[in-house]
Amino acid sequence: MRALRNRGVSVSASVVPAAAGTLYVVATPIGNLDDISARALRILGQVALIAAEDTRHSVRLLQHFGIATPLAACHEHNERDQGGRFLARLQAGEDVALISDAGTPLISDPGFHLVRAARAAGIRVVPVPGACALIAALSAAGLPSDRFSFEGFLPAKVVGRRSRLEQVREDGRTLIYYEAPHRLLESLADMRDVFGADRQAVLGRELTKTFETLKVLPLGELHDWVAADSNQQRGECVILIAGWQAPEGEEAVSSGALRVLDLLLAELPLKRAAALAAEITGVRKNLLYQAALDRQKDA
Repeated sequence: MRALRNRGVSVSASVVPAAAGTLYVVATPIGNLDDISARALRILGQVALIAAEDTRHSVRLLQHFGIATPLAACHEHNERDQGGRFLARLQAGEDVALISDAGTPLISDPGFHLVRAARAAGIRVVPVPGACALIAALSAAGLPSDRFSFEGFLPAKVVGRRSRLEQVREDGRTLIYYEAPHRLLESLADMRDVFGADRQAVLGRELTKTFETLKVLPLGELHDWVAADSNQQRGECVILIAGWQAPEGEEAVSSGALRVLDLLLAELPLKRAAALAAEITGVRKNLLYQAALDRQKDA
């Protein structure tokens, strides 16, 4: 702030800071290096700094494409503490690129806290799209793709894992999970037990790499197939599960829809509760109306 005097009048003028830089969220290949986009290469070469999940891993990618931009670590163990230094660079007018080890940052990878902090500080955040394992797997799985739910990684312990699976057992959307290779068999066994051995599933493993696998089988058979081949228990894994369907010849109401109905019945008349439950869940109103009648009879 400095004071200017013009014809005896005091005027205050603010010193306008330099424009802030841009945070680019850049997708990198999940295996095949040819999948990186020309725009991603240009951005990585132009920014002042690259925030990388593992600098030792990412330096090989940059060396392959002849990019000399400095790297700094931004991973799950330091993201909250070290995010300030990236913000300081951005606020000083420098552009920064955020990358993960492979694929699109923030999708079960670090970066969320940095992106949120940058937005809170009024810094422009720009996506540079590219490879993403869940989308690559879904595009080639042959399962319905108009509605799907990405569930990320399941809990490591069996109790937590089964509980999470039970929550979506009657979800009609295609379900997508990432899984570590050393837990693949355990997760497939729990999926088989919770969803049923006949539920259709797809294993996407080492996508875009030399030993890529896309295997389509019912869950019971898929578990046994993986168990019989130790090579299928290595590498990056995506598991896709077909959505729940009512038994043939029936149109059942899922437990999730019934929970919504019960909450509404506690506050509203039966007809209104059924209508609102239908809007929320997508289940036909007459089915919910009949379910509400049945529940009142049993009360």
